[in-house]
Amino acid sequence: MDKELYAKFSKFEFWLEYVAFLGHIVSGDGIRVDTQKIEAVQNWPRPTSPTDIRSFLGFSGYYRKFAERFSSISSSLTKLTQKTTKFQWSEACEKNFQELKTRSTTAQR
Repeated sequence: MDKELYAKFSKFEFWLEYVAFLGHIVSGDGIRVDTQKIEAVQNWPRPTSPTDIRSFLGFSGYYRKFAERFSSISSSLTKLTQKTTKFQWSEACEKNFQELKTRSTTAQR
């Protein structure tokens, strides 16, 4: 079965220096996190429940390729999401939370 594909020329953009695509900025210099997403991560409030941690890890996990050692840094936070673990925010959790925020938003590929 033949399918016809149509494109509207007025919707095309040519000779762009960068393109925003799925929360990333793609350019000749590489791929980096979209600045709007950087602000969202940097302004993320400290989690106060396992649900908050899951939300943060889900959002920041989308950018894990930019955060070296994401899994090892997030392990203390992931443990707090387990039903058998009492939620108790520690200095290590705070340090890892801040580290993930920094690493998820500063590197580029």
